[in-house]
Amino acid sequence: MDAALRAVETELAGRWGETKLEPSVTRIAALMDVLGEPQRSYPSIHITGTNGKTSTARMIEALLGAFDLRTGRYTSPHVQSITERISLDGAPISAERFIETYEDIKPYVEMVDAQRSTGCSFFEVLTGMAYAAFADAPVDVAVVEVGMGGSWDATNVIDGDVAVVTPIDLDHTDRLGGTPGEIAVEKAGIVKQDATVILAQQPVDAAQVMLKKAVDVNATVAREGLEFGVVAREVPSAGSWPPCAGLGGEYTEVYLPLHGAHQAHNAAVALAAVEAFFGVGAQRPEPLDVDTVRKAFASVASPGRMEVVRRSPTVVLDAAHNPAGARVTAEAVGEAFQFSRLIGVVGASADKNVRGLLEAFEPVFAEVVVTQNSSHRAMDADELAAVAVEVFGDDRVQVEPRLPDALEAAITLAEEEGEFAGGGVLVTGSVITVGEARLLLRRG
Repeated sequence: MDAALRAVETELAGRWGETKLEPSVTRIAALMDVLGEPQRSYPSIHITGTNGKTSTARMIEALLGAFDLRTGRYTSPHVQSITERISLDGAPISAERFIETYEDIKPYVEMVDAQRSTGCSFFEVLTGMAYAAFADAPVDVAVVEVGMGGSWDATNVIDGDVAVVTPIDLDHTDRLGGTPGEIAVEKAGIVKQDATVILAQQPVDAAQVMLKKAVDVNATVAREGLEFGVVAREVPSAGSWPPCAGLGGEYTEVYLPLHGAHQAHNAAVALAAVEAFFGVGAQRPEPLDVDTVRKAFASVASPGRMEVVRRSPTVVLDAAHNPAGARVTAEAVGEAFQFSRLIGVVGASADKNVRGLLEAFEPVFAEVVVTQNSSHRAMDADELAAVAVEVFGDDRVQVEPRLPDALEAAITLAEEEGEFAGGGVLVTGSVITVGEARLLLRRG
């Protein structure tokens, strides 16, 4: 089965990669047509934004499942296994089912390929697989995260009953635009006629774009900080969550096993999205059952997002890969842990704002070990080190091109103060780096 899964991955990898894009939904629309429009057979919640999409999707999935709905979740990229991208009832589909789904739609993909000079991309085929798998299950509701942008993203052949927009910041600026407002124009493409929009806190120009799009398509908008949101700030450690005002009332005494204040905000957005899906605040005035909400949030996990994978010293994994995400992670580490000395392990992609990423971490890293992951997109460790030296200074930068060596070096540095001194390690910079570190540290 492992060999068969690798064979499918190899075939998929031979297509257009996720970073080589053509702003069009013509191929995925053609694939959906020949498959019989599977994405029309269930309602959906569509999620866009710059950071927090996957964690929010997992929370939405957990809430819907707690209310006895069968869920399908499509997210990207994966942390360790490609099967993670397509989940049913809160768990990745099996390798066997992944392969069967691929083989089922492969003839139709080839039919679409034959009609065009450019065949379906890697992401388009995976999206087709997800929508087909959800219809085959069948699911009661699909939770779908965009790959990039919104308007021309392959996922955007669905008409989400609820459109969720997590915080928008600068990322993929070469493709989406150079300001949050410009980026919001693309992301607003997921907002469909008469939908409900759940809008996380946004820069002013991004919020203006989203509100204008909502008016244009007669969508209802619920804004964090106005119609819903975190009521009061408390210590955002794992296991606590400030009271949250939802669309239908206040929810208290909720256990959230995730670190960081940003996860409380993600949870508020997720809760509002599920309330909107059930019509709370519109068709029904009463809130969701609070005990069910508590049960759902207590079960949430988000691998590779402020995830502790080792103790003595503590090793934390976080997939921050742009400056905005890095700033949030840096703040979260300071609030959730009391490290006397924090060592960073950073392996980033060459197409990212690496300087901005490193500058966000500079105040919290005592030293940084730069490395690279196995992806062809990875920035060369020596190139990354050159940027790191400019940000941290030569005496705070160590270069270890192999990730296993980088982890060992960082753990050694964290242990230098002694067993009880409180040193820690944060592995970050890329989802791929985090996934490979997770495997090396035997988590999952």
